[in-house]
Formats: sequence, structure tokens, C-alpha cells
Amino acid sequence: MCLEGKSEHVTQLLTQEMEVASQALNFEEAARLRDQIQQLRQLQQRQFVDNESGDADVFALAQRPGALGISILSVRDGRLLGARHHTPKNDLDLPPEMLLTEVVSQYYFGQPHNVPGEVITSLPLEDSTLIADALSQQAGKKVRVASQVRGHRAQWQHLAMTNAEQQLASQLVNKTQLTQRFEALQKALGLEKLPERLECFDISHSQGEATVASCVVFDHQGPRKSDYRHFRIEGIAAGDDYAAMQQALTRRLKRVKSGEAVAPDILIVDGGKGQLNMARGVRNDLSVTNIILLGVAKGTTRKAGLETLFLETSDNPLPLDPASPALHLIQHIRDESHRFAIAGHRAARDKARRTSTLQDIPGIGPKRRRELLRFFGGLQGVQKASRDELARVPGINAALAESIYTALNG
Repeated sequence: MCLEGKSEHVTQLLTQEMEVASQALNFEEAARLRDQIQQLRQLQQRQFVDNESGDADVFALAQRPGALGISILSVRDGRLLGARHHTPKNDLDLPPEMLLTEVVSQYYFGQPHNVPGEVITSLPLEDSTLIADALSQQAGKKVRVASQVRGHRAQWQHLAMTNAEQQLASQLVNKTQLTQRFEALQKALGLEKLPERLECFDISHSQGEATVASCVVFDHQGPRKSDYRHFRIEGIAAGDDYAAMQQALTRRLKRVKSGEAVAPDILIVDGGKGQLNMARGVRNDLSVTNIILLGVAKGTTRKAGLETLFLETSDNPLPLDPASPALHLIQHIRDESHRFAIAGHRAARDKARRTSTLQDIPGIGPKRRRELLRFFGGLQGVQKASRDELARVPGINAALAESIYTALNG
């Protein structure tokens, strides 16, 4: 068996083992096998593609009950430049050929993409001649659209197909793992129904500067990023995390009460007893009582697995084993909330530092502010500039340069 055949055979065996581990609910082993498959697949892609020539985009659709995926390989001058994987919704239950046709059309005509000389698909497209003519006109050159190919193009097609199937298998493993974590959380909390929606709140600031609260949302599909929200916190004492959390939760739960927003089944606050008590006060004051509260207090070492969880009240700890899938779900959403809060804080802080410092200087309006930032490449460059350097900026005379230098350097 050639090297190519051996690596493909190993990939197939690993995929089978991954699916067996998933069915046995051994998700850690399934995840380990998934990572091995992805590494091997990357190696295979380089081996298969980089020895040939030609420009092509290769589309392959894989489908299983309850899931589908489309992989796109971009080959230029015989080299694999990248691989993308999409999981489009098929709400209209379209046949695979029609769905792939729609994806290819949206890919090129919905947004600008560099059109290669060939578009290879795993299934024949509907109106392939019409699509080829439209792509040729858009690219200003002859573009071939085909599903029946030979030689190294058939290898590209096969690679895209196996990549789509492997990505889909990984997707199903992740989905099964996530469902099992939700079920474990239901059991840990003693709930009659499986929770559908989790929300987690966190606070981020730098010594009270640019305080931002984050709200991240998880459902049975994982992170629901379209529902993520940042809350700019204002009118509180610097560094008062309790007041910041109170403001964010009040704004959020008021929208829930008015029917403007979907209520979570479980609301998680990162911060322990004090934040949990404050959250309960907000919830009760607004009479939004159909939401379960869960507080996450970091241990003294702040290591994952050593958190203390509190259900509803600070005197009701929820003991979970460090290996518990329910705890893993809570840690996942807590970490995501923390990441999202930091990202929002940094964006707010940097924006404030870019604008407010210069806005406070008399004679510096929006136009001169833009010129200064453009000339020095940002606020840090402006702060480091000398009086003479500031005076070289268009629209800045010596007197104004002196005012800017004094304002920024005391």
C-alpha cells in the first residue's frame, strides 16, 4: 500500500474509533482521536495537493441524519491555500444537489471572491452551464464548472469529500458531547426539564477604567454568538464590581420582563456569593422568578476544577466532581464569558484612550484629531511626539503644538 493509501486507511480507522468512543459516551477519548484525525488530514492535504498544478475551488457536501457540512478547498498554482468548512441550515429540506448549488452561488455572487479557472463539486450542480457562464463573465476568463473529473482533480475532489465527512463526524461528536453535558447539568440541579438556554455574566475593567459587562449564551448547539451582548457600565464608583453586575443584570432582566428578550433557563454569575446575592435581589425586585441562579466562586488557587458553585443562595453549595460533564459545561460558558468581557473592555478602553484625551484639548476637533492619529500612527505616537514634531502635522501650528504637548505630558 502506498503512503497515501496508508494514511487514508489510518484516518478511516481513527474515525471509526472516534465514533465508537462517542457512542460509549467516552468524550475525552473521542476528542483526542478527533484532534489526531485533524492533524493527519492536514498532512494528507499537503501530500495530495502540492505536487500538482492548476487553480480550482473544490466544494464537497457530506450529509448525515440531523447534520450536514460543506468543505471548500482553495487550490492555486497546484498548492492548497486553505480549507473552509460550513454547516449551512437546510430549513427548506432541499435536495443535496440544490443545496450545493445554492452554496456555490452565494459563495461567488453574494460576496466578492477570487474566481479560479475551475470550480469542482462533489455533486452535479443545477444549471451548471448558467453558473459557469456567469462566473466567466465575472472573472473575465473561461471558468469550468464540473463534478466529473479525473487525475489529480479527482484527488482534490476526494480530499474535499473526506474532509467534509471528517468535519461532519467531529461536529456530531461535539454535538453529542454537548447534549450529554446539558443532561448532566439537568441531573445535578434536579430539574424536571432539560435546560434549553444558559446565560453567563462577567465584569471586566482596568482599575475601574472602561468597565464592561459581558453576557454570553449557550444552547444545545453550543455558543450562540448572535445573542452575545456587551454592556457599557456608567455612573458607578470605579472598581465596584457589584454595582456593575447589578446594572448589567437590571438592564438585561428588564428586557426579559417586557418580553423584548428571551429568558434563560439558568443564569450564571461569575463572582461567588456576593454577586449571587446581588443577582437574586435584582431578579426578585423585577419579579422574574422563573430563572434559576447559579454562582461560580473561584477557589483560592483559581484553578479549573476547584471552583465552588452555589445554587440560588450562598448557603446552598452545589458539589460537583472535577470530572463532571456538568462542571465542564459551566466552566466552558464561564471562560467564554470572561474572554468576551475582556475583549469588550479592551475595545472600550482603547477607544476611550484614542479619543477622550485629545478631545479634552481646546482647539482639537475631529479633523485635527484624525490628522494627529494618522500622522503618528495612533495615540501612543502622539504622546511620544516632541513639540517640533507635533507642529509638523497639517493644521497644527506652534501654539497648538505647545498646548497638545502640555496636555499630554503635563
